[in-house]
Amino acid sequence: MKSITVFCGSSFGSEDIYKEQAALLGKTLAKNNIPLVYGGANVGLMGAVADGALDEGGRVVGVLPYFLQSKEIAHKQLTELILVETMHERKTKMNELCDGVIVLPGGYGTLEEFFEMITWAQLGLHQKPIGILNIDGFYNDLINLVQNMVDKGFLKQINRDMLLISDTIDELLEIMINYKAPIVGKWISKDEV
Repeated sequence: MKSITVFCGSSFGSEDIYKEQAALLGKTLAKNNIPLVYGGANVGLMGAVADGALDEGGRVVGVLPYFLQSKEIAHKQLTELILVETMHERKTKMNELCDGVIVLPGGYGTLEEFFEMITWAQLGLHQKPIGILNIDGFYNDLINLVQNMVDKGFLKQINRDMLLISDTIDELLEIMINYKAPIVGKWISKDEV
């Protein structure tokens, strides 16, 4: 993969392991010569993943809307900071710049970014791997919810399997590198329920 977008929280969360793993992900990407694309801030997990990559001499591209420049505090040491008008433009630009996506712990914004990218993949708008780094079981309930969508007939298993999950960075990267996107339509017929 030539570059990976990371979606994550602008806070650190309640457990030290979130910050540690975010920084380690940044370092790992840099060591593997995989540029990091992320939201452009120097706060929370966003800052930790960027700093981890920068500490290892990695290329880090931030994408930040103008209105968040002062709120999320734009990172000053990035390889490149791209300023955009809207949140939608931010996601679109981050999608354009990456070959895959990794989701770390975060709140509503992180989930919104993740779900838009996985929905675009389900609709066939891209074939990029979408991975969840499930640090300390943070996303267990979400994973169970997604499986419930399959069980209740709202999501095909093949579309559920588009979601790549691991609790270790190296395993997740390996799964993502070997990912092949399905070529099945999203819609579920009454016969399939």
